[in-house]
Amino acid sequence: MSPTEIVALFSAAAAGGAVNAVAGGGTLITFPTLLLFGTPAIVANATSTLALVIGTSGSIYGYRQYLKAVKKWLSRFLPVSLLGGLIGAVWLTHTSNNTFARLVPFLILFATLLFLAQGVFRRMVESKVHQAHVWGAIAFQFAVAVYGGYFGAGIGILMLATLGFIGLSDIHEMNTLKTILGSLINLVAAIWFVGAHLIHWPKAGVMTLGALVGYFLGAHYSQRLPQKRVRQLITVIGFVLSGVTFYQQFIQPRQ
Repeated sequence: MSPTEIVALFSAAAAGGAVNAVAGGGTLITFPTLLLFGTPAIVANATSTLALVIGTSGSIYGYRQYLKAVKKWLSRFLPVSLLGGLIGAVWLTHTSNNTFARLVPFLILFATLLFLAQGVFRRMVESKVHQAHVWGAIAFQFAVAVYGGYFGAGIGILMLATLGFIGLSDIHEMNTLKTILGSLINLVAAIWFVGAHLIHWPKAGVMTLGALVGYFLGAHYSQRLPQKRVRQLITVIGFVLSGVTFYQQFIQPRQ
């Protein structure tokens, strides 16, 4: 790798890690950067996944004081997250990214709108969480996990969008739970990708270092902001990612 490529990959992973720590969507930074330097698409996807999942440890450490508060939800979401992540990873090794990637803009836009609607929904149900809401959230998490194992861009926003519907209101606790579940989804996928020999190890090493820095800084500094500002930042990131992916998938190819 040239010095330019090393700096670019490190910077992209740091930016991706910071975005993932706050909202999600870091793959949309790391994946295109790998493609820019000639990495085959599926290898780029697998390498990005491995680098970001290792870097997640920095984010989990940054949110460590919220782990106790979200512990009760982990037992409900953990099994479907692991199973879905494995299914998505296996699916990727038997297909290409093209068809599924075209769904990414719609998923991110839908998730951002759901995230915006959480406050209204909570007022409608008077903050009462019904069992149907919990099971619906678990089913949705399984679908997110399958998508996460397959490609994964924006799964953080997708998870944040549904956590508010089960009664969670503290954005830092939501980010903690989102980070843990997202890391487990990507961990299962990464293990499968390693076994399938899809990892470009030198690039993965550089990006892992960048992701560790980005995840820690993103998790650390986002907690210094008021919850209202973090929610606004997540919403902006969601709309920007949706717009960028719409452009990449439907406008740019025609030019």
